Amino acid sequence: MMSDQKIILQSSPHFNHKDSVPKIMYTVILSLMPAVAASFYFFRFRALLLYSLSIAACLLTEAVFLKLRKKPMSSVWDGSAVITGLLLAMTLPPSLAPEMVVIGGVVAIALGKQVFGGLGDNIFNPALVGRAFLQVAFPIGMTTWIPPVTLQVNTATFATPLGNLKFHNALAEGIMSPLRDMFWGNTGGCLGETSTIALLLGAAFLLYKKAIDWRIPAGILGTLTVFTGIFWAINPERYASPSFHLLAGGLMIGAFFMATDLVSSPITGLGTWIYAVGIGLMIALIRLFGGYPEGVMFSILFMNTFVPLINRSTRPRIFGERRAS
Repeated sequence: MMSDQKIILQSSPHFNHKDSVPKIMYTVILSLMPAVAASFYFFRFRALLLYSLSIAACLLTEAVFLKLRKKPMSSVWDGSAVITGLLLAMTLPPSLAPEMVVIGGVVAIALGKQVFGGLGDNIFNPALVGRAFLQVAFPIGMTTWIPPVTLQVNTATFATPLGNLKFHNALAEGIMSPLRDMFWGNTGGCLGETSTIALLLGAAFLLYKKAIDWRIPAGILGTLTVFTGIFWAINPERYASPSFHLLAGGLMIGAFFMATDLVSSPITGLGTWIYAVGIGLMIALIRLFGGYPEGVMFSILFMNTFVPLINRSTRPRIFGERRAS
């Protein structure tokens, strides 16, 4: 006996999932809180200033562009602009001038996100686009460092661990930053990148929630460890150990929170490994042989450009599909 109930079939995709854009975004925001707390502890008022300005600039720019494009304003609060502001501030020197922070936030949203059509259409990580612009436009401000309040050193001669390694022959002069300080965060660097333990706590939360693909950080960290380990084994008096490279600079925040961006990273399994190994290899090459002490930002942005090609080249064969003769 047939029922009078009507069944409506809608267009694909035919799946339902409990995750949503705001839920994913605020999960990532929550995972960043240990590193944010660490930056408040080590840099105090400067941390509050940079976070406030960066997030405010990103939110305001997002609202302006949505208004101009006549898009729903509700997406301002989906968390994506807040994440961009947080990550941008975390990759900036604590001493950076306020107006530069605002400019970076505007560029991150305007050029890194909205000009491509908004969330889901951008090919680059927006926070790294903002940081790259600041690096080119204000090189002095982006390379002026202050020590954490817990570290008593001469500010005029202070440099980051990677800066000491690249420009001051730290291995020969014995001015390498202790690995213990680099692990806890009691060293110089960008606002949210110094405390490895805080970043790892947030990363563990993301992995537990399955909000990121574990293969990306595994590929980046593994490639960097192997490549730098080879040169360290050959000449330990010239090249720093893999442990130093793992703890130094923006590696952890880049590997777990930026390279894993769902929009600008590959969607295939093989493509993910290619993408991650490429980032890790580029970081190692820049740090070991380049004129710039850090390479995380450039490596991720460089590999972002290849993501569409990687996705196309590593697309699994459809069941029953025949290859063209």
